[in-house]
Amino acid sequence: MGKLTLTTFLTLDGVMQAPGGPEEDPSGGFAYGGWLVPFADEGMGEFVTEVFDRAGAFLLGRRTYEIFASYWPQHDDPADPVASKLNRLPKYVASTTLKEPAWGPATAIDGEQLQSEVVRVKDATEGELQVHGSGALAQWLLARDLVEELNLLVFPVFLGGGRRLFPTGGLPTAFELTGSRTTSAGTAIHTYRPTGRAAFGTFA
Repeated sequence: MGKLTLTTFLTLDGVMQAPGGPEEDPSGGFAYGGWLVPFADEGMGEFVTEVFDRAGAFLLGRRTYEIFASYWPQHDDPADPVASKLNRLPKYVASTTLKEPAWGPATAIDGEQLQSEVVRVKDATEGELQVHGSGALAQWLLARDLVEELNLLVFPVFLGGGRRLFPTGGLPTAFELTGSRTTSAGTAIHTYRPTGRAAFGTFA
């Protein structure tokens, strides 16, 4: 049985939109694409490699799938742990409109059956069923308690606008910190495991 994990790049104010370049996702007039690039360092690369080494399959939103599909098939180095896994492992795309994804091996999962299919695919996966980016999908999974491990890479930059991972109205959830490190560029990398509903108290 596999485990569903979510790995996300965030700014200090929680923005996850278009970390890798201006063209990734300019929706909503977002003008700060590529904010991660100045902070990419060896420590970040080492952690990302560790994550992809555990991958058994990928679950992606349509936008992230299309961003990956436009890049990784042209950078298919079998020695690269990211390229080799993304190009060869099964990919499941959450979409109501994408019927025949061209970058395979890939299967589109319709929204009406998404929850049951995610559970089925995860249970059949050896290793991790990994979600990368995929903001709307990530929020949908978190709201249904389907994420079993959360890797947050928090970069030392504040943007003041953009799509955030944790929206207002999200499900109050407590987490246990299971791993933490800091890279030379100042990126804080935390791994969390959900422990249930958030608890509340008073010091009075």
